[in-house]
Amino acid sequence: MRNFAPQMEKDMQSYRLSDLVKIKNGKDHKMLSNGKYPVLGSGGIMRYVDKFLYDKPSVLLPRKGTLDNIQYCDMPFWTVDTLYYTEVNTNLANPYYLYRYLSLLDLSNLDSGTGVPSMTFDNYYGLKIFLPNIEKQTKIAQILQTLDKKITINRQINQNLEAMAKLLYDYWFVQFDFLNEEGKPYKSNGGEMLWNDKLKRNIPVGWHCGNLFEIAVFTNGLACQKFRPKDDEVPLPVIKIREMHDGISVDTEEVTSNIPESVKVYNGDVLFSWSASLEVMLWAYGLGGLNQHIFKVTSANDFPKSFYYFQLLDYVDVFKKMAEARKTTMGHITQDHLQQSTIAIPDNKDIADKFEELISPIFRQIVKLQEEISNLIKQRDELLPLLMNGQITIE
Repeated sequence: MRNFAPQMEKDMQSYRLSDLVKIKNGKDHKMLSNGKYPVLGSGGIMRYVDKFLYDKPSVLLPRKGTLDNIQYCDMPFWTVDTLYYTEVNTNLANPYYLYRYLSLLDLSNLDSGTGVPSMTFDNYYGLKIFLPNIEKQTKIAQILQTLDKKITINRQINQNLEAMAKLLYDYWFVQFDFLNEEGKPYKSNGGEMLWNDKLKRNIPVGWHCGNLFEIAVFTNGLACQKFRPKDDEVPLPVIKIREMHDGISVDTEEVTSNIPESVKVYNGDVLFSWSASLEVMLWAYGLGGLNQHIFKVTSANDFPKSFYYFQLLDYVDVFKKMAEARKTTMGHITQDHLQQSTIAIPDNKDIADKFEELISPIFRQIVKLQEEISNLIKQRDELLPLLMNGQITIE
């Protein structure tokens, strides 16, 4: 994507960015009260406040830090001082079109910082921009925004599906209202409970305190830089923490396909990043090779995926709370941390199997929608440079 080279086509006009926008500084937000307007930083939304700096569609340009994180906002917002906002001349430029155009550019050669990457007004204002007329820009923007809308809707559906599955998990395995032999909620219908000293809580009769190793196997990834693909073989994308967040991209590294099956990742596999960023996810970006610092989590003792996924998700929360209480960042999770974990496990895993029957269709739908999201993003990103350079004609 960053190899985009703007081209001047016959129906385009050449501008400097200074012709198209006025760049404005963000401001400190600490004195603001909580409210409904997003405060945007270089990493996205930081909080919501009671006032806004600007209320028209705007392209947000990084001042410091990561220079490739250009953003767009079409609602009232506040920005912090590491992020510029823009007042766009809408007679010449469609704000969304301009956002997508700028997001294709490699800005690293304009960096004026000696340490932390940074950009000045002049760095941005000097950018040369080639634009078609405003009508054509608007048509192109509508095509791209239609794809964005589909992506957003799918993501919202997935968030709702995950929340629904988590609610069922809490009902069954936190509140212990799984279905008893009569098909009724166990605890709410007088199911017998016993105090467990290790867990420091009551758990159902026929349950015990175990650890995460009892229900799951944690396989660490490879140092993939040692397993580069040969010229004559089809490589696999390397799955790092970035890919867990953003999926596979043109910047994703490659690894030989001749790696152990245990570190190959397929759609629907559970991944757990254990270093710096503590996250659990269902992978849905296609076949890949697992890098170190991420565990592939599979079943131990035939416990189903839904059970070990949510148990791990809950326990990662415990690790984060421990770190917060110590006012430190949990650098990484070790095998000892997993060994020392304490969770409630049913002696009879039929309960977990019945839960799996409820949840597995939800998991399949989540993976399917994420696959659709990936395809839509791929389609959009392939269209972008062609549309911006006039290689695809819009009537």
